[in-house]
Amino acid sequence: MYSETTSGIVVSVEPIYLEDQSEPDDNHYVWAYTVTISNEGNERVQLLNRHWQITNGAGKQQEVRGPGVVGEQPVLEPGQSYKYTSGCPLGTPSGFMVGAYEMTRDDGSRFKVRIPMFSLDSPYVQTKIH
Repeated sequence: MYSETTSGIVVSVEPIYLEDQSEPDDNHYVWAYTVTISNEGNERVQLLNRHWQITNGAGKQQEVRGPGVVGEQPVLEPGQSYKYTSGCPLGTPSGFMVGAYEMTRDDGSRFKVRIPMFSLDSPYVQTKIH
């Protein structure tokens, strides 16, 4: 599990390699990742937008931006959490993701919440120890 806290908002991510959806012979690897967003602050917040940077094992980067997550823009009262699962296909057996959520407070002020960098590793990754 990967976790990071920004302005009282805790973002935790757990990636899982999906063997049944991957086709290593065709250079197609798929992961699911479950994100939990917890409001440990004192104010109600709403998630407005997401921004992901996805890097495959060859260093090729892709950016994804858009409103909300999985079609929702959740509101979190202090002490509440929101959990969702999404997916990421890659053409390499490993990679990583990192990003940010844009959130707003009741007073209209906006702020960015960091999503921790997390690793996408499959059983097909060759690890070298120096």
